[in-house]
Amino acid sequence: QVQLVESGGGLVQAGGSLRLSCAASGRTFSPYNMGWFRQAPGKEREFVAAISWIGGYAYYADSMKGRFTISRDNAKNTVYLQMNNLKPEDTALYYCASTPLTRYSDYEAYNYWGQGTQVTVSR
Repeated sequence: QVQLVESGGGLVQAGGSLRLSCAASGRTFSPYNMGWFRQAPGKEREFVAAISWIGGYAYYADSMKGRFTISRDNAKNTVYLQMNNLKPEDTALYYCASTPLTRYSDYEAYNYWGQGTQVTVSR
């Protein structure tokens, strides 16, 4: 079992920044690939970004490229999502998740999920 706990969400004005954290406990954090997803009310869960355990390669949804940065600190069992130039359409519940697979953008590939942290971007 892997427990994931997100933090860092909140209310921010458009153009602002937030840094989300996801702390893992339980089984070893590695060798899991980690991902961030988000879900807005009435919408499907959407892939945001992922980072591989091997090499720390990052993958992003097209709409997040250049604004969001994913990183991980394996020594701290933590993955981060730095979000800059936030827009109202980024408002959602953000989840982190882990997977042993490489289908990074497929939420069905992830077997452990956190409870989510709310991000609200005002105009």
